[in-house]
Amino acid sequence: MKKNFKLAIVSMLILAMIIPFSGCGRKGSGEFRVGMECGYPPFNWTQTNNSNGAVRISDGSGYASGYDVEIAKKLAESLGKKLVIVKTQWDGLIPALQAGSIDAVIAGMSPTAERKLTIDFSNNYYRSDLVLVVKKGSKYESATSLKDFAGAKVTAQLNTFHYTVIDQIPNVVKASAMDDFTAMRVALQSGIIDAYVSERPEGISASAANPDFKMVALEKGKGFKTSDDDVAIAVGLKKGQTETLKKINEVLAKISDKEKTQIMDNAIKNQPAAQK
Repeated sequence: MKKNFKLAIVSMLILAMIIPFSGCGRKGSGEFRVGMECGYPPFNWTQTNNSNGAVRISDGSGYASGYDVEIAKKLAESLGKKLVIVKTQWDGLIPALQAGSIDAVIAGMSPTAERKLTIDFSNNYYRSDLVLVVKKGSKYESATSLKDFAGAKVTAQLNTFHYTVIDQIPNVVKASAMDDFTAMRVALQSGIIDAYVSERPEGISASAANPDFKMVALEKGKGFKTSDDDVAIAVGLKKGQTETLKKINEVLAKISDKEKTQIMDNAIKNQPAAQK
């Protein structure tokens, strides 16, 4: 009798522990929680309304839109889940994924060899060359090779491969890395830096938004040396999500290059002035 009583007590305690976790498992199972900065136009940005198909950010800080959001919408629909955008700082994206607070990173993230050690990646959903953004009228405006940036003060976003390639510029003055592209645009405008490293879509976005800026695309063979993974962009997933990864790759495979270009063109056109 005493043994059965103790067994009953133990069973109740185990059940009490399981119920909350099983509840958490059910909660949000119909959601596809995607992490992104919401501050890297034209890939993703924050705006004040739901125009052009923007999605409300989970913390209520506005609406997210951009190329990444459009890709996320397609994936969520195919997975049969509600898209939830979780605004997350760049450095917090992979930790959030590993902790399970988000289901995927769709944030203009490149599937570099270093990142592949900690998370899995889908097939690429975009590929872009590296460029530099400079001020019009500067001596770097007509640059055609990395050598033309010798002595320039150049920066890039913190904890990205963009910052590492600066070392390929001869005699460069490597400025401190910055948290986001808004900070870099402000630094460029104020003359703190001479240029920042970016991807072509962001460069187009910056030069289209600010008449003082110019995107510099270097001549073939005279620019940055990168690997295919460095200039590609893919969906990040927690390791072991085999079935989800397979489904995501199936959806991405159905998006033609023509459609990708159209989505990006629309993103560049639709980004709000405050984010430019």
